[in-house]
Amino acid sequence: MAFEKNISAGYLANHMARLFAKGLQERITPLGIVTGQFPMLLELWEQDGISQRELLSKLDVEQATLANTLTRMERDGLIKRTKHPSDARAQQIWLTDKARAVREQSYAAASAQNAEAMSALSSTEQTQFIDFMHRVIGAMRQR
Repeated sequence: MAFEKNISAGYLANHMARLFAKGLQERITPLGIVTGQFPMLLELWEQDGISQRELLSKLDVEQATLANTLTRMERDGLIKRTKHPSDARAQQIWLTDKARAVREQSYAAASAQNAEAMSALSSTEQTQFIDFMHRVIGAMRQR
């Protein structure tokens, strides 16, 4: 059986993700952030001061990837880490003023990228597409 990339959900999802990331990167570079940092910022903008373990459970990335990205974010002045008050092995991750200052512009950049990408679909199709993605992600998380 031959593999056909043009009907492969995995191939198409990966290709689409790369295109989304490229467009987002163009929009957020002036803000001093990169696409790899964006998911972490989204989580921290929702709940600041969480542990690395909590962040890891929300993002579905490898521990090493998260650790390297957090190190870069700390170097870039986007986060600071403090000892967790009740768990000596853990650290809390906090946004800096620099990261808080770009929140609304970052949301606007992501919204603009999403609107551009989804413009090929009707409103109903957009809702269905988002629902399908949630379902596929849920199925993959259960494995």
